[in-house]
Amino acid sequence: MLEYVKTIVTGQFEAALSMLNECIQSCPPDRWENRIANMEFGHVAYHTLCYVDLYLSPDNDSFQLREFHNEFNDNWFKPKADHPITQDLVSDYLQVCLQKMRETIAAESEASLKQPAGFDWLAQLTWGELHIYNLRHVQHHAGQLSAYLRRINVDTKWKSTGWSPQNP
Repeated sequence: MLEYVKTIVTGQFEAALSMLNECIQSCPPDRWENRIANMEFGHVAYHTLCYVDLYLSPDNDSFQLREFHNEFNDNWFKPKADHPITQDLVSDYLQVCLQKMRETIAAESEASLKQPAGFDWLAQLTWGELHIYNLRHVQHHAGQLSAYLRRINVDTKWKSTGWSPQNP
């Protein structure tokens, strides 16, 4: 049963990241900095990946800042000034997060999935539930970005499972 759960969670996480990737790749360059709710299009994608990366880490203290991250504080998901949020940066970061997700879920055991999540603000979640929470966060923002793209006549596709590496 454990291997089956890991397979389906990986498949759904891959599909959500694939849909986010399609939004990133489909966004016209002149729309990359347009506002979506409280952030620019590119920043929404970047913010999403920052939390994917964080929530695939055992806890705050284990999280490894990337070369483009600021210090870990309330604004850590704002990149350093010399690393603007470009489509290339976000696309590359998505690939890092995709690999980290695959490795993290593959290494899970039944016991590890039942352990408390390592984040104070999510203390009510187990590690297994945190994976679903993380996946839902990706899908929430992929939906935001996809809805924006549809409003400007850029079509995106629903992915049922797995990673679809094709760029639009």
